[in-house]
Amino acid sequence: MSEPDRVRIFDTTLRDGEQTAGVAFSARDKREIAEALAAAGVDVIEAGFPVSSPQEMEAVRGVARHVRDARICALARAVPKDVEAAGEALRAAAAPRIHVFVNASDVQLAHQLHATREKVVGMVAAMVARARDFTDDVEFSPMDATRADREFVAELAATAFRAGARTINLPDTVGYARPDSVRELFAWIRERCPELCDAVLSFHGQDDLGLATANALAAIAGGARQIEVAVNGIGERAGNTAFEEVVMALRVHGRELGVATGVDARAIYGLSQLVAERSGIRVAPNKAVVGANAFSHASGIHQDGVLKERSTYECFDPAEIGHPVGTQIVLGKLSGRAGFAARAAALGLPADERAVGRAFVRFQALAAAGITVGDDELRAVFAEAERAA
Repeated sequence: MSEPDRVRIFDTTLRDGEQTAGVAFSARDKREIAEALAAAGVDVIEAGFPVSSPQEMEAVRGVARHVRDARICALARAVPKDVEAAGEALRAAAAPRIHVFVNASDVQLAHQLHATREKVVGMVAAMVARARDFTDDVEFSPMDATRADREFVAELAATAFRAGARTINLPDTVGYARPDSVRELFAWIRERCPELCDAVLSFHGQDDLGLATANALAAIAGGARQIEVAVNGIGERAGNTAFEEVVMALRVHGRELGVATGVDARAIYGLSQLVAERSGIRVAPNKAVVGANAFSHASGIHQDGVLKERSTYECFDPAEIGHPVGTQIVLGKLSGRAGFAARAAALGLPADERAVGRAFVRFQALAAAGITVGDDELRAVFAEAERAA
C-alpha cells in the first residue's frame, strides 16, 4: 500500500481566529498558544497581521523568536508596507512564511479595492516578488475565490506562482461555497494551470453556512494538500474551519482519501481548552469533537449500545483527542436501566437486582419531573429506596 499524501495543517487561530468579535490575544497568549500548536505538530502557524498595529508587530515578532518547530507566517495585503512589515516581524523566525492576499471577486474589486483586474495582476506580481526578498516561502490568496471569475482566479494564481509563491490558497472568504463546487474548483485549477503541480494548493473556509469542514474535505478530494483552520472554529463572523474537526475527520477517513496529517491528535482537547480560556469564547456543548456533550449519552438505546461496545455510538475513541473523562452516561428521563445500573456500579452503589430495581423506579419518577440526576442525587435515590424497602 502506498504512503498517504501529507496534508499540511495551517493554523490561523492567532490571526483570523483573533478576528472573532470580542477577542484580543495578548503577546503572551499568542506565544503560548503557538508553542502548544507547534508541540502538537501543526505545520504552519499564522501569527498575525503585523502592519495592523505596533502591538501586533511585537506579538508576531515574539512568536517568531520563540517558536522554532513550525513555520511562522505573517499576513500581508498586496501592498509594499504590509509585505515589509511582515518581513520585519519574521526576521528572527527559523522558518518564515509571508502570506500575501488580494481581493479577487468583482464585488470586492468594485466596492472595496476600487481597482481593475489588470492593476490587481500587477500588484500580485510585484508583491509576491517583494515577499521573496524576505523568504523563499511565500503563500498567495486570491480573496473570495469561490465567488470570483474562475479565469481571473487562475490568472492570479499563475501570476503568483511565476513570481515565486509556492503555496496557492483558494479561500471561501464568506462561507458561500458548496462541497461539490469546491472540489470542482480545485480539480479545475489543477487542469487549467498545470504549472501549479509544483505548488501546494490550499483551502481556507469560513463557516457561514456550516459547511466549512465539508468544504475542506472536498478541497482535499480535489487536490488541496493544505487546509487552513482555527482551534474551536473561532474567527470572523461564524468562524473558520475547525482545527479539531478537520484533524479528526482525516484521522477517521484519511485512508479512503489517501491522506494524513502530522498532528498529534492527543493534543486536541488541551488546545481547545487553552484557546477557550485565552479567547474567552466558550465551547458550545454540542460542538463536534471537543464539546462537553461530544461523548455524552442520554438515550437508553445509546447507553445500552455504548456500554456493550463503545464503537456502536462513537466514531472514535475520546482518548484519541486526550479527553480526560471520555464516554459519559448522563442520567435523564430517556435513560434505560442499563445506563442507570452502569452509573450506579461506577459509584460503588448496591449492585443486586432488587436494590437496583427499587432505585430505578425512584429515579424514573425524578427524571420524569425534570430533576437532574447527578452522582449526589443518584446516591440519595439509592438511600431513599433502601429506607423504603
